[in-house]
Amino acid sequence: MNSIPISFVIFKILVLSVGMYLAVKWHYDRGQKDKNQKTAAVVLTSIKVGAAFIASAFLVLFLTFEFCNRMGLDLAMR
Repeated sequence: MNSIPISFVIFKILVLSVGMYLAVKWHYDRGQKDKNQKTAAVVLTSIKVGAAFIASAFLVLFLTFEFCNRMGLDLAMR
């Protein structure tokens, strides 16, 4: 009865190790196959994401200052 938990732990470690190995191998093989994609599409997408992030950051900044002005806070740099 004392060997049951030990055998279950060993089985669990083996199953998870094999599963992790197969997952990493699958992702690696898929990455090698997809490497032939055009890099222009990736660059264009990253530029779009960066532009959207900068636009949203300026929008949040503007809305913060507008909210503070409406609340009566003096934000003038003198």
